[in-house]
Amino acid sequence: MTQNPPDLRPDLARARVTETARPGQPTIGMVSLGCPKALVDSERILTRLRAEGYGISPDYSGADAVIVNTCGFLDSAKAESLDAIGEALNENGRVIVTGCLGAEPEYITGAHPKVLAVTGPHQYEQVLDAVHAAVPPDPDPFVDLLPASGVSLTPRHFSYLKISEGCNHACKFCVIPDMRGKLVSRPARAVLREAEKLVEAGVQELLVISQDTSAYGTDWKDRDTKFPLLDLARDLGSLGAWVRMHYVYPYPYVRELIPLMAEGKVLPYLDIPFQHAHPDTLRRMARPAAATRTLDEIAAWRAICPDITLRSTFIVGYPGETEEEFQTLLDWMDEAQLDRVGCFQYENVAGARANALPDHVPEEVKAERWARFMEKAQAISEAKLAAKLGSRQEVIVDEVDEDGIATCRTKADAPEIDGNLFIDEGAAHLQPGQIVTVEVDETGEYDLWGRLV
Repeated sequence: MTQNPPDLRPDLARARVTETARPGQPTIGMVSLGCPKALVDSERILTRLRAEGYGISPDYSGADAVIVNTCGFLDSAKAESLDAIGEALNENGRVIVTGCLGAEPEYITGAHPKVLAVTGPHQYEQVLDAVHAAVPPDPDPFVDLLPASGVSLTPRHFSYLKISEGCNHACKFCVIPDMRGKLVSRPARAVLREAEKLVEAGVQELLVISQDTSAYGTDWKDRDTKFPLLDLARDLGSLGAWVRMHYVYPYPYVRELIPLMAEGKVLPYLDIPFQHAHPDTLRRMARPAAATRTLDEIAAWRAICPDITLRSTFIVGYPGETEEEFQTLLDWMDEAQLDRVGCFQYENVAGARANALPDHVPEEVKAERWARFMEKAQAISEAKLAAKLGSRQEVIVDEVDEDGIATCRTKADAPEIDGNLFIDEGAAHLQPGQIVTVEVDETGEYDLWGRLV
C-alpha cells in the first residue's frame, strides 16, 4: 500500500481539471502551485472565465493560453514556480503569470521575458484583462454564460473555504504580508452563502483556510463580538458537512472552539502553526514565545475533547538555532504528542528579515536535524495510530481504484497533507464523498487499513 512519505510538503494543494471544452470554444489552462489559499484563487479566476464563455483545458496542447498561479513563500517554491512557467512556455508559448510570486514582476520577466503578463496575488481583474488581451472571449450565449456552479479544482466532495486574505503578523521568516497585504476578512454572510451553495452542490467537507484563521473578523472595527470566528464556526457547523479548521493560531480564546468539536459541530481537528518550541528561537522568529503555556493549552483542549487531532508545521535550522534549542523542540514534541506533523528546513526568502540574522545554520546540520525531527514525529504518529487498532472510525471516501480498493480519510486526516485509511475488501461499490463506518484492522506509520462495518 502507498503510504504518505514523511517529507510530504504540508503547503501544497493539487489542482484537478476535468472539464472538456466545446468545439471552437476559446480555452485557458491553469497551473496552480502553492497552498490551498492559492488554489481558491485559481478556482475564482477559472469561475470568472467560465462565466465569460471560456473553456478550461486540462492540458497545454488544448489551451489557447495558460495561467500559472505561482507560489513565493520559499526560495525553493520560487524556483518551482519559475520551472512551471518555463514548462508552460515550452509546451504552450502563451503564458500569463499571477499569484504570490507575481508581486515580484521583474524577478519573473528577468527569467522569462516572453510571458504575456504578470499580476500579483488575488488581482482577479488584472488576470481577466490579460486573458482578454491574449484570447478574446467568444461565448455561445445559450450554453456558456450561465454556469451551474463555480469551477472546482478539488474533487466535488470537498472544498476549501477561504474566509480572509492577508496577515497582520510580522514573522521574520515570512513575506506573505508583503505579498498579500494586511488581514481583510470576508463578511460572514458571504462566507456562509458560499458554504451553503457548496453543501447544496454535494460538498461533504468544508476546509476552512486563511493566513490566520483565528484572527478572522478582528479587522472589523464595528464587530458585535470580540472573536467572530466562534460564531462563524458555529454557523458552518449547522450546515451538515464536515468542517475542518486550518491555520489556527493558538490564541487563548481558541479554547472556546473546542466544545464545538466535542459536540460534533465541527471536526475535532486543529491545524496550528507552532513553528518551534524554544522561546529564544521563537523570539528570533518574532513569534509568540510561550511554549510552556502552549502545552497547558493543548492539555486543556484534550480535557474538553479527548479525540481532538492536532497537526502543526515546524522549521528546523532557523538562524541561530543551537543544538540545545533543537533538543528543546524534540523534548517539547515528546510532551505535546502531536498527531500530524510537517517540517521545513529553513530557507532564506528574498525580502525576509530573517536573512539578516547572524549564525545561519549549515545545510548539512539542517538536514541532520530535519531527519531527527521527522524520526521523532514518525514514531509518535506510529504509536498514536497503533492505539486506534480495533476502533471504529467514520471515514470519507476519496477514491476507489480499478481493483476496488478505497482510499479514505478519517476525521483526523485532511486531504493531501495527512494520512489515509484504505479499505482492501468489499469496497468496489463505494463512491467518492460517501461517509461510512470502518473497523481499523491494521496500522502503519502514517496510514490505517480497515474493513467496512
